[in-house]
Amino acid sequence: MSSSTENLVLEHLRAIRATQDRHSDDLIEIKERLGFLEQQYASISRRVDRIDERLDRVERRLDLVET
Repeated sequence: MSSSTENLVLEHLRAIRATQDRHSDDLIEIKERLGFLEQQYASISRRVDRIDERLDRVERRLDLVET
């Protein structure tokens, strides 16, 4: 291979590596954000469960449901 061809190949390889590095950084950010969303969902789910339990208790106390 001539020197200009080798330089062109190296230039393309460097561009591919740079793109891959950006994708890796993006993937790390996406995983972090997904983890944060999962934590928020779990928190909301726990709150809804507690509300459901409280509502059941209120309904039983008011004799709105059969026991």
